Amino acid sequence: MIKDNGHLTQIEDIEFAVDVFPAFRLFKSMDFKLIVVTNQAVVARGMIDEAGVSEINQYILDEVYKNTGCKIEKFYFCPHHPNANIEEYRENCECRKPKPGMLMQAAREFGIDLSQSYMIGDRLSDVIAGAKAGCRTILLATGKHEDAPIESDAFDLEIKPDFTCSNLTEAVEIINKTRS
Repeated sequence: MIKDNGHLTQIEDIEFAVDVFPAFRLFKSMDFKLIVVTNQAVVARGMIDEAGVSEINQYILDEVYKNTGCKIEKFYFCPHHPNANIEEYRENCECRKPKPGMLMQAAREFGIDLSQSYMIGDRLSDVIAGAKAGCRTILLATGKHEDAPIESDAFDLEIKPDFTCSNLTEAVEIINKTRS
């Protein structure tokens, strides 16, 4: 949704991907609940607190709705990291992608059938989390997909995306063609 320009700690640093609003206009016509799941190690590093991450997420949610009329149901974020600077966040939790904890929580809270769902992301951790949750997966080949895997004990490098594309609009088109 947004360009990954490093550690996001301020609303002013948000830069939406060029196709995000057109893609969300397409999503609006589909019968899906839209959920965002994101690792936020900036909390574990002490660069921003959870309230700050929530403010950033709310801003993104508001901007998507304002520009597209498309509602994102909820943002889930994991503030943990196994090597956190802040002890209370130093945890090898079930919510940090590539583990599927946030997806499982969303499924419970919103009554989502994960077998009929798609996980879209630009990192292998997104693909693995989606596959472990039972979703179909779409890897956005944005360049970040080639970054070294995040530190985790849950990386199953045998898991591959169901689809690969270059941007969010192409991902929406894949979903439209393949959904049951």
